[in-house]
Amino acid sequence: MKAVRGSSKWLFYLVLLPAVLGLCAWQGWAWWSWASAPPVVSSTTSERAENTVQIRIPQGTTAQQIGRDLKAAGLIRSTVAWNIWGRWLRLQNKASFQAGTYELSPLTSLSEIAAKLGSGGVVQQSFTIPEGWSLRQMAAYFESQGFFPASEFLAAAKQIPRDQFPWLPADLPHLEGFLYPDTYQIASGAIAPETVIKLMLKRFEEVALPIYDRARANKQTSYNLLQWVTLASVVEKEAVVPTERRKIAGVFVKRLQRGMRLESDPTVEYGLNIRQTADQPLTFKQVKTPSPYNTYLNKGLPPTPIASPGVPSLEATLNPENTEEIFFVARYDGTHVFSRTLAEHEAAVRKIRQQREARRKATP
Repeated sequence: MKAVRGSSKWLFYLVLLPAVLGLCAWQGWAWWSWASAPPVVSSTTSERAENTVQIRIPQGTTAQQIGRDLKAAGLIRSTVAWNIWGRWLRLQNKASFQAGTYELSPLTSLSEIAAKLGSGGVVQQSFTIPEGWSLRQMAAYFESQGFFPASEFLAAAKQIPRDQFPWLPADLPHLEGFLYPDTYQIASGAIAPETVIKLMLKRFEEVALPIYDRARANKQTSYNLLQWVTLASVVEKEAVVPTERRKIAGVFVKRLQRGMRLESDPTVEYGLNIRQTADQPLTFKQVKTPSPYNTYLNKGLPPTPIASPGVPSLEATLNPENTEEIFFVARYDGTHVFSRTLAEHEAAVRKIRQQREARRKATP
């Protein structure tokens, strides 16, 4: 009997136990292979792109909640497998999933999704601010794109981050003119007014500020930073045809040197928050409406920029054309008629109005 019992024990340890453990290991591996595999199997890149799912992970979301969200979105097969993988990553000090908006595919394995969330491979979203836009136009654009309310952007633009950008002029009421117009890429999860503003100020610092610093070092300008950007913003709003930009800058510089008013329509529009058109030009009453920005009534530059100028307008104010013309009027096709005397200017204004009226009458 003892021999039989001894043989049974050896049979259990040598045959049955390894077989059971092997079966469990095989079943465990089979389950893990299934649970960690992509929920949808395909070999084509086009199908991977077509099946992309965008998912947002708010700041502070737990790994377990992320797993539940991924499962609900059809991006993983098992929350248990996700939690197991999360524990494994924690053992390696790699289980830090970053907040943001991600584009993920159900054709991607659980480990690949975890790696993307850990590396912060968030969706990049672009936005474009054209040259000559004001803060109000930017605010309306961001709201229309679903980034954030216009009011939040305008409020943030009144906070001057001089601690991060000490070059900003003192006593600025807002950041008009200093948010550089360009195309930007930004992580979807980071889209907030403050983030966007800092990104645009950084671009101004990188692109525009060196131009001014070189000009000052070479004694090319006597304007301070605020004056430079302000004048460039008026040039930006007036100049439609690039070939006229330096000439328009030259007219304004000449008028400032002679103590004349700039008499720029865009400054009136900015102060009254209106926009004139060919069919609805500024009225005499609007031009005579008092405003700190009304350069028909006030001498010198407006108190702040009226838009965000690009590099061509910024450079034009540093290298204006040396012209004898001190007047210009728009033809409403983007070009202008430049004049040396008031009489020539008034004649040009009458001629353009007559041509405009003749075209209006000829239109059925």
